[in-house]
Amino acid sequence: MKGVITISYNDLPKSIETKGILVEKLTKAGFKVTEEIEKETELLISIGGDGSFLKAIHKFDFVEVPVIAINTGHLGFFAELSPDKIDEFINRYINKEYSIQQVYAIEASIVTKKKYIKINAINEIVIKNIQSRTVHLDLQVDGIKIEHFSGDGMLISTPIGSTAYNYSAGGSIVDPKLDLIQLTPIAPMNTNAYRSFTSSIILPTTSVISISPEYDFENSILIVIDGKQYKFSQIEEVKIYKSNYKLKLLRLNGYEFWNRVAEKFL
Repeated sequence: MKGVITISYNDLPKSIETKGILVEKLTKAGFKVTEEIEKETELLISIGGDGSFLKAIHKFDFVEVPVIAINTGHLGFFAELSPDKIDEFINRYINKEYSIQQVYAIEASIVTKKKYIKINAINEIVIKNIQSRTVHLDLQVDGIKIEHFSGDGMLISTPIGSTAYNYSAGGSIVDPKLDLIQLTPIAPMNTNAYRSFTSSIILPTTSVISISPEYDFENSILIVIDGKQYKFSQIEEVKIYKSNYKLKLLRLNGYEFWNRVAEKFL
C-alpha cells in the first residue's frame, strides 16, 4: 500500500462518475482511498468546481496536507486537472513530478455583544448589509481611521483569491507569490453626501484591518467567508489579518500562474 488519499466531491453526475474512475485507478496503483481525512492521509483531491474546492478545505477544517482539484465545473481556476488527465496525474504523482505551493489564508475575528468568533478564509471575506440596502462601515488600518464607507460592502482578499469575487468587483489580479492583502470596495458611493474610495487598497500582510458597522435599520450584518454566508447580530467590530494557516497546493511540474490567468480570463 503506497499511502492514503482522501477524495471530496460534489453531487453532480460528472463528479460522481469522475470519483468512481479515480478511486478505481488509485486503488489499482496501490493507494488506499477514503472520503474522510485519516491520520495517514497524504493528499486531498477535490472533484468539482472552485466552490467545491473551497468547501472541501472548510469541511476538513483547513487540513495541513497537500490539495489538488479535478475540474468538473465551469471556470475551475483552482482545479489544475481535467477528468481525462487522471492517468497522467497518477503517474506524475507517483514519480514526484510536482511541487508544493504554499499560500496563506486570512482570518476574521468577529466581536459581537455576546460572542467572539474566528474564521479563516482562503479567497476572501466580504462584509455587507443583511438586506439589499447601503451599508455604512467605519474602516481603520492599524488603528488609523481611513474612511467612513458607504456602499454595498467591503471585500478583503488574499492574492490567491484575487481572481475570484475580488476580480468581479473591480479589484486587481495579484500574483500569489506577493505577500499582501487587498481591500476592494463593492459599489462604493462617492457623492456630495457620501465619500468613499472607489478603487482597491493594497496593504502589507502585517496590517490589521478593523471594520465597524453603523446600524440604520437593523442590527445585523452579513459576513461571507469563501462564499458561505454568516449572519451576525450586534457586531461591534470585525478585525481581519493574515492567518497562521498556509494552504498547500500540489502543482504538477510546468504549472504557471499567469498562463492559468490567460487561459481562464483572456
